[in-house]
Amino acid sequence: MEAQDVPGGLRSRVLLPRRLGLAPRGCCWALPTAVLCFYGFFANLRPSEPFLTPYLLGPDKNLTETQVFNEIYPVWTYSYLVLLFPVFLATDYLRYKPVILLQLKRVPGWEDVESKVPLNVEERPAEQQGPKVDIIKVIKELWKDFLQCYSSQPLLCWSVWWALSTCGYFQVINYTQGLWELVQPSRSSKIYNGGVEAVSTLLGAVAVFVVGHIKTSWATWGEIALALFSLFIAASVYIMDTVRNIWVCYASYVIFRIIYMLLITIATFQIATNLSVERYALVFGINTFIALVLQTLLTFIVVDSKGLGLDIFTQFMIYAGYFAVISAVFLISGTCSIIRNYRRQEEETDEAVASFA
Repeated sequence: MEAQDVPGGLRSRVLLPRRLGLAPRGCCWALPTAVLCFYGFFANLRPSEPFLTPYLLGPDKNLTETQVFNEIYPVWTYSYLVLLFPVFLATDYLRYKPVILLQLKRVPGWEDVESKVPLNVEERPAEQQGPKVDIIKVIKELWKDFLQCYSSQPLLCWSVWWALSTCGYFQVINYTQGLWELVQPSRSSKIYNGGVEAVSTLLGAVAVFVVGHIKTSWATWGEIALALFSLFIAASVYIMDTVRNIWVCYASYVIFRIIYMLLITIATFQIATNLSVERYALVFGINTFIALVLQTLLTFIVVDSKGLGLDIFTQFMIYAGYFAVISAVFLISGTCSIIRNYRRQEEETDEAVASFA
């Protein structure tokens, strides 16, 4: 799973004036940007990850498919939810560098909490001051912002798709390696899992770049586009599950990732356009948290041996159905929105004609 930006910490708001004196605002941005890009590249390289499933199912580990897929891998998902709030606190106290070096994952949103915290700071040197946090006020401010943000229908629509699709996306990529291993075992043939991951990421980045040059009325056709492309995602997952050919699986996976990366970029942009800057973290934090909770529930019900404990092929059939349901929901919602807009335009036209008569 991919993390967003790292929060600054409550203490930084107390020490901010002193630190600003050490770092002029005109400081060159190129070097920090290059360092972050360099880190991001190698942090996401993970050359061993595409081969984790073949390794666990190899003769050296003596693990069965049920143990790997239904007992070990669910912990992967649960750990994110369990560590969510401890990572928030660790990031606040340890600051940027230790958290990055330790590769702690997080869900965005903590920095929005910081911006709402009223610190009663007396007039004495910053290093001698301690923040006094009114938690009740923080919660009230966040709840007020939450209601105000999600009262926007376009934002709510894109956020619902964002959370639902992210849940399904992470579930698919977490278990795709297992599907490939069953379709074509690595012990008896060559596999190209790493190359497929690299190609899908590269083509996804190209698609994201291209979508920035597409001019369309997302406010009008956004839900229909989400429904259509979600159906394509469902089809790619279904083909990956039913056509037991490794090259078809590889191609379907590449298409799956390209479409998701394309849509998540559009959704992120549409959500951001309906928000003020200080509320980005709150909304994206909530959306990601909901996606994580949904993924945890889906894992427990479908994958975990304590739940249904389904085999990998049945799981992917359910994931295909999951995206098909998302497609159907947004097709109905988008159709209703277009009809409402058409009727509204007709009423406005009739009123304009009547006013001239």
